[in-house]
Amino acid sequence: MADFKAIDIKTYTYELTDDRIAKKPVEPRDSSKLLVYQNGEVKHQQFTDLSDFLPSNSTLVFNDTKVIPARLHFSRSTGALIEVFLLNPMLPSSVMAVAMEAKNTAVWKCVVGNKKKWKTDEVLTISHQISDQEITLSVSWENQDENRVRFRWNSNLQFSEIIEEFGKIPLPPYLNRAAENSDIEDYQTVYSKIEGAVAAPTAGLHFTDSVLNKIAAKGIKNVYITLHVGAGTFMPVKHENALEHPMHNEQLVFTKEAIQGLIENIDSLIPVGTTSMRSLESLYWYGVKLIQNPGSEFFIEKLFPYEDQILPTSKEALEAVLAKFDGQNTLVGQTEILIFPGYEFKLCKGLVTNFHQPQSTLLLLVAALVGEPKWKEIYQEALQNDYRFLSFGDSSLLIPG
Repeated sequence: MADFKAIDIKTYTYELTDDRIAKKPVEPRDSSKLLVYQNGEVKHQQFTDLSDFLPSNSTLVFNDTKVIPARLHFSRSTGALIEVFLLNPMLPSSVMAVAMEAKNTAVWKCVVGNKKKWKTDEVLTISHQISDQEITLSVSWENQDENRVRFRWNSNLQFSEIIEEFGKIPLPPYLNRAAENSDIEDYQTVYSKIEGAVAAPTAGLHFTDSVLNKIAAKGIKNVYITLHVGAGTFMPVKHENALEHPMHNEQLVFTKEAIQGLIENIDSLIPVGTTSMRSLESLYWYGVKLIQNPGSEFFIEKLFPYEDQILPTSKEALEAVLAKFDGQNTLVGQTEILIFPGYEFKLCKGLVTNFHQPQSTLLLLVAALVGEPKWKEIYQEALQNDYRFLSFGDSSLLIPG
């Protein structure tokens, strides 16, 4: 393994006061600011100008995951509130698309608020009137130690329809406010499609049909992939050495068409958001694994990219992935990749992204892309020019080199 003895997370920080955190998006969403870092220089624009600064041969890679209403509330007979926050499906399948189609019952790994007050054998229920039928959703412990929760409901509605009725949109904790009806639309990209995320790929929140049309009119291509963003994206790095941070693992879904599109445009890929970037880089490393061992599981461990190994070209790696489809149209995998300064990007030539929390893995990723101390200069520019930060904040286009 390459000699990365420690990554001191305290060096990846800046002063972010609460008044700089955007609590709600601007209206319209594409009127946000856009910081452009290109050719070593910083420019200040509006997001509607994005297409003017993308290289003419660019291919944007979008994450089309859709945020689900993952936060459910139940009351005990005592009045105590129990919050059940969906994380990962377990049964009838760990594959998100299959899990969302479940009927009558399902098991998910969850974060449970007020867990100590929910007894082992206690069943909690809530009921709603849906299309002249009273639907009751009940939850019970499937495995309390492992936070596995069993859901049951008295209808043939799919699980996606059930949580649509009973759940609430899970806003990031740093917003410090309750979800509102407007968040159902605001905290969702206009191109969201595949249900399964519990956090939005927020770099995409700035896009409108108008911006997408301007990009297409310039001949800039696009590819859609899926990474179901997990709650771990908000997990603070508590270890002084960031390499010890337990990375959350997230589910990836690629279609055969997407892989072909990536191969055709392999030298011009610019991901929209850190989730798209992590997806693309993970895809390369899966190709590496397949070349080493054709039976390899699609799971990219946190530090696998930093192991000493002979590496194929980007095209060779993606062609190995393409060959894996073998009649299938989708490929499902998992990644816990950690990208930090010293990482050599294999597929990504730039990044469209928001401004991230201090001492976060996402800030490490940005620093890996633009280098030291450039990330600090970029963030200082944003602070001095009154940019809004985090999920509902302003945007940036970062093209190193």
